[in-house]
Amino acid sequence: MKRENKKTHRRNLINKIEGLVEQREATIGTIKTTYLLCGNGEPVIFLHGAGAGAVTWYPSIHTISKNFQVLAPDIVGYGESDKPDAPYNRPYFSKWLKDFLKELKISKAHIVGLSQGGAIALQFAIDNPEMVDKLVLVDAAGLGAKVSFWPLLGMIWMNSFPSSMASRFNSPYILHKPTNRDPNHIGYSIDVLKSKGGKKAFKQGRGTAVSKIPEELLKQIENETLIIWGKDDKLFSVEYGEAAAKIIPNAKLRLIQDAGHLPLMDQPEIFNKILGDFLKGT
Repeated sequence: MKRENKKTHRRNLINKIEGLVEQREATIGTIKTTYLLCGNGEPVIFLHGAGAGAVTWYPSIHTISKNFQVLAPDIVGYGESDKPDAPYNRPYFSKWLKDFLKELKISKAHIVGLSQGGAIALQFAIDNPEMVDKLVLVDAAGLGAKVSFWPLLGMIWMNSFPSSMASRFNSPYILHKPTNRDPNHIGYSIDVLKSKGGKKAFKQGRGTAVSKIPEELLKQIENETLIIWGKDDKLFSVEYGEAAAKIIPNAKLRLIQDAGHLPLMDQPEIFNKILGDFLKGT
């Protein structure tokens, strides 16, 4: 029954995405990566945060796919992708992403990372600058933000004992208005954590993926970079986005009013316009 619920939550979120969305799989070595594919054109890779999977991007995939080919993978350890025993640190995720892109014969792509996905995007740009076109960091981890006590407690609770109660406790810390998030995303997030291996990324990673990246490495990133931040982010304070915009050489910052840690859900139209215009160069 639980397995059916998980499939239903995911399917409902995919159905919210207008246009033709394909779910595919790529296997590199022993790791299966499930991903969503939509649109045609230059590839844009969407990297979700530390929870759920590719369906986190349900508010943005259709809009961006009007001008680009969007690939949204379930990052290894999340969603429908494999959940092996692994360190789940930034080098591990960066190598996974490189292997994934090489398997799909993508030599260069725009990389868009949300929260922990932002930290992975940063590491990937540091490791493989030639494979990154434009870089977009959305309320990104890895920039030194320290989570305060209550949201940290909520995060530990959700990842250790996933439930609707834990999610309700957590929601005000990640959204400006919790009702802006589709209930299927809440259900799917809980179901993934309850699935076999669903807690490995949290327990085996021990927060290393979101630890601070040294400034000297950030200064090496020469790719054109956009930092998008929800002005009311209660998880990662906006000051860390402002600081990063001064450290990363070719970065600019856009703040979104009335938006928290997930601006793509709080203010989807504004978020998609900012992201789309940057990727198109307008």
